[in-house]
Amino acid sequence: MLVLASASPRRRELLTQAGYTFTVTPAHIPEDPLSGESPIAYVTRLALEKARVVYEQVSAQESEADPLVVLGADTTVVAPDGEILGKPVDASDAARMLRVLSGVTHQVITGVAVVTQMSSESAAEVTRVSMLTLSDAEIADYVASGEPMDKAGAYAIQGRAARWIPRVHGCYFNVVGLPLALVSSMIEGALRRLVKAPAQEIAASSI
Repeated sequence: MLVLASASPRRRELLTQAGYTFTVTPAHIPEDPLSGESPIAYVTRLALEKARVVYEQVSAQESEADPLVVLGADTTVVAPDGEILGKPVDASDAARMLRVLSGVTHQVITGVAVVTQMSSESAAEVTRVSMLTLSDAEIADYVASGEPMDKAGAYAIQGRAARWIPRVHGCYFNVVGLPLALVSSMIEGALRRLVKAPAQEIAASSI
C-alpha cells in the first residue's frame, strides 16, 4: 500500500502519471528551516519527518499481504545568494521573490523520503532553472493572478510562468514538485527489500 504524505495536487498528478496506485494522507508539521540548515538538509529533513508522521498515522492499516510504503516530499527554491525561498506569505512577499529570481539561474531542490516497517530512506534532487528578466508590470500581473501564492519561489513552471523559463538543467518534474525517476527507484527499492525480508529473517533465525 503506497501512501503519499502530501496534499500537493501536482505531486498527486505526477505520481498518477508514473503509473502508481496510492492514497493521500497529508502530513502537518512545522516547515521552518533550522538555524544554519543547508537547503538540501532542510528539504530531506522535512520529507523524512512527513513520511514518518504519516507512517505512524496509518500503520495500523498495514498487513503482511499489503505492506505499507509512505512517500514524503518537500520542494524549495534557492536563490543565487543561497536564500531559501519557500511559499510566499502574501502578495508583497511573492513579488519580492520574483524580483530575486528575475534574470538569473537558481536551484530547485526536492527532498524525497520513503518509509516502511523495515527502513527509512531519504535523498534529494537538484535542478537549475534559468528565468528571463521580468518587468515590474509582469510581476504585478502574475502575482494578481494568484498562481504564485502556494508555490515555493512564487512561481509554477507548469503554469503561466513557463513563458519565462528558457532553460532547465536537470529533472523538469523536480521543478514541478516530484522527481519521478528518483522517486520510482526509491519506491521499487523499498518494495524489493520488503519482499526479501521474510526469507532474510528466516535465515537469520536459523543461524
